[in-house]
Amino acid sequence: MNTVLFLVLPIALLVPQPSSQMDMSMDQIAESYVKLVLAVGTHDADFVDAYYGPPEWTHDAEAHTKEQLIARADTLLTNLERIAMTARFDEMGYLRLQYLTKQTRAVRARVELLNGKKFSFDEEAEVVYDVKPPVYGKEYFEEILEKLSKALPAGEPGATVQQRYEAYRSAFIIPKDKLDAVFTAAIDECRKRTKEHLELPEGESFVVEYVTDKPWSGYNWYKGKSHSVIQVNTDLPIFVDRAIDLAAHEGYPGHHVYNALLEENLARKRGWVEFTVYPLFSPQSLIAEGSANFGVQVVFPGEERIEWEKNTLFPLAGLDGSRAGDFYKIHLLTEKLNYAGNEAARGYLNGTLNKTEATNWLVRYGLMSPERAEQRVRFIEKYRSYVINYNLGQDLVREFIEARGGVSSDPEKRWKEFGELLSSPRLPSGLK
Repeated sequence: MNTVLFLVLPIALLVPQPSSQMDMSMDQIAESYVKLVLAVGTHDADFVDAYYGPPEWTHDAEAHTKEQLIARADTLLTNLERIAMTARFDEMGYLRLQYLTKQTRAVRARVELLNGKKFSFDEEAEVVYDVKPPVYGKEYFEEILEKLSKALPAGEPGATVQQRYEAYRSAFIIPKDKLDAVFTAAIDECRKRTKEHLELPEGESFVVEYVTDKPWSGYNWYKGKSHSVIQVNTDLPIFVDRAIDLAAHEGYPGHHVYNALLEENLARKRGWVEFTVYPLFSPQSLIAEGSANFGVQVVFPGEERIEWEKNTLFPLAGLDGSRAGDFYKIHLLTEKLNYAGNEAARGYLNGTLNKTEATNWLVRYGLMSPERAEQRVRFIEKYRSYVINYNLGQDLVREFIEARGGVSSDPEKRWKEFGELLSSPRLPSGLK
């Protein structure tokens, strides 16, 4: 099937550039893109999430102002526009062109933000993550809360739905002295199942660290050569459902597998150096987070997860396995509230909610404890519109995989399409 790529760039980028800045090849653009990302990282400590390219490329990273970085991004975008109008590629070549264009556009926007430009929540989501996030009003969440209220135990007289939910969930907390055993079992099972369907690079591995005082619950730090460090934040109680969620999302077949396959299939086999660096605030993150979240369902579909946890994880955690089925009925209802975090971020970043109001919104519509809601607001303050990558990313990845035949009733096809997505430079606008 022929692939047609339409690239829309600001008019300013079409202004003629000095000849010394023109006529770069794709490989030259890729190298310049990597060096640009590294240079932005000197102004933003959170920007470069992973880098495993040539060490010498970091040497001149600090010698640039923000204005110079914007100009460098403009030069790359001008060259990419020229290539888009003149060159012919196969599908992977077009995906690469689109990848470099959208990623560079996002890098430029991040520098503008660092330089004082104001973006609304939706503007930032579109320019940085290549999507237009949906809007959900209070009515949407109130309807779900009403259904959940009917499903939860009555609780104390006068208790809110959130309080009843917290009281119910308190019976499913993993004791701290059992965390490592539970996570190890979850990781081992996710890895075993993933390796049955995907060919992973030889020697791939990761280690788990338990940390505190973080604005997130889990994080994968990819180190290159198919190795990751996965950190689990133990500031707040960890519920039994988070074991599989974190094992799959951060490990197999989530971030660890995604990064290892990109390194193996694109950076090493194709020599595409742009995949030796991962700028966190870019369209790639929506694919990374969306595939990691959807990967939970791929590795542990429906009833298989409940049955395995009932017989393995619940006993390891010292919990009553006979309650697993009821626990996940409630859990499925609460998952429909995931977009509450997006609306809290939209309001907070746009200035229509203050910090207290955003926290209260998350307590009411995200069913979070006050402590967990405060942690989430800290996440929004640090990572801004990044929150869309988890839920919207998951929905877009699911729709893409299922549209290509990767439905739950055909697990082999689902794994095949999922593996191909993890090994490609496809970005959010390419999922539709």
